Amino acid sequence: MAHLFRSLLGFLLLSELLVACRPDQIEHIKDGKKIATTLENMAVKRILPVDLLRATRWAGDSLTRHADRELKRVLTEKLQAGGVAAALPYCRPETFASVDTLERIMQAIAQRRSARPRNPANQASLALADLQPDTTRRVARLNGDAFTYKRPITLDDALCLRCHGEIGKDISATDYALIKKEYPQDQATGYRLGQAMGVWQVTLQRAGVAEFYTMKTRKMMKPRKPLF
Repeated sequence: MAHLFRSLLGFLLLSELLVACRPDQIEHIKDGKKIATTLENMAVKRILPVDLLRATRWAGDSLTRHADRELKRVLTEKLQAGGVAAALPYCRPETFASVDTLERIMQAIAQRRSARPRNPANQASLALADLQPDTTRRVARLNGDAFTYKRPITLDDALCLRCHGEIGKDISATDYALIKKEYPQDQATGYRLGQAMGVWQVTLQRAGVAEFYTMKTRKMMKPRKPLF
């Protein structure tokens, strides 16, 4: 009986405290929402195998899209400045400094592969599935520590026809002589707009993929709108 009385008394006291504590009397923690978001981001999250595959696609897209944009920017600049002779040494986006920086951040190695390459070092036998439309992404887990990403490289800019189009039509005889001098075993001509020329192939380490997943899923605070 005494135990029941003490429990009832405690409940009544707590109820009085809650009633007495009006909303206008509650002292809110400064930047409480921001602190809560930070703590949530710092919490260790379990990353499932399906999450790692999704992150592999995200990372591969981010890396190769950046490389493609940089290639277009550089080639446009070089072609305008000095034609094919000036642009030819720069048609290697996997060697660009900014691409190398992303590779190190993601713990990745990006390579371009083709059955008809300009540089024989890029020669590879590709399956038909590797060369499907550019919406296709092929991701896989090689082992516990490594993932692969593939997507087609499509000739989607008329700019590229100046080096990879039809000889005598898109490529002048003079320009092709320059190409053959630099790449005697060149096979990368005769392409048309919209045609797949090869693939981007990226190998990524698990640690880099997991870190990229964490970055992509981290909650960001929206900036507050000014009151006035």
